[in-house]
Amino acid sequence: MSATPDIVVVGSINADLVVRVARHPQPGETLHGTGGGVSPGGKGANQALAAALLGGHVALVGAVGDDAHAEGALALLRASGADLDAVRTVPGPTGLAVVTVDARGENTIVVVPGANATMTAPSLDGDADTVSAARVVVLQGEIPRDGIERAASLCTGRLILNPAPVLDLDRDVLLAADPLVVNEYEAGLVLAQLVERPASPEDADAPEATLRALLAEGAASVVLTLGAAGALVGTRSGVDVDVEHVPAVAVDAVDTTGAGDAFTGALAVRLAAGDDLAAAARFAARVSALAVQREGAQPSYPSLEELG
Repeated sequence: MSATPDIVVVGSINADLVVRVARHPQPGETLHGTGGGVSPGGKGANQALAAALLGGHVALVGAVGDDAHAEGALALLRASGADLDAVRTVPGPTGLAVVTVDARGENTIVVVPGANATMTAPSLDGDADTVSAARVVVLQGEIPRDGIERAASLCTGRLILNPAPVLDLDRDVLLAADPLVVNEYEAGLVLAQLVERPASPEDADAPEATLRALLAEGAASVVLTLGAAGALVGTRSGVDVDVEHVPAVAVDAVDTTGAGDAFTGALAVRLAAGDDLAAAARFAARVSALAVQREGAQPSYPSLEELG
């Protein structure tokens, strides 16, 4: 691997199969769709690419299969200049995400892990020094639990944890995140883990209360994304809690696929550069606003020059 990167993303790499529909089908219903093209994706790869395009010195730690999708899944990352030395090729299929996008730009996603399932704790042994040396380490929820927890234990810099999808993680890993990046639904699920209770619909209906509860449980900082309503940024210093609303940039959304990953990748870039969390979130909101005006996940991500 080349000179130590500022940002190391440990996570998933997928091929995205994208289908467009007028509306999402009901259970048992068949609808006609369009599209069917395959593009690079995976939350780890998405966040790494978003950060690289914004000028971050980024390395991705992950795995692809030995199938026809592998090279395409890495194509935009290679072009971005991201460091891919720690991406392994393993027998079997590359991860696959089936993405359905409706006329409003809202999406549903089904993920088949493929090679991402090999990202267990032992697989990270050879990359321990790289993860440990990074200024910022970024993790998501699309690799096995023990791989996430091992990467978190190796982190000596700032840990950004985006537990999507949410899975059971050690309490200490959740509380080590600075920040924990979650949407309204994910925030409730994480809070339920920390307080050992079932998630409640009220968590999503009262996002600020949920954010404050996460901080009260010991989270160092939380960014709770609210889609078109922006994001809440919460920080804790001793017993003092500060919550700031970061407004979204008003745009006409074409496709929200991967917008959260664009936000997280942008957040990592500015935190690695030394911004405070609220300033980093404002920058990330601008990036995700540009991304939702274009189709796809990775193909929609803007460069630093496009931000102006």
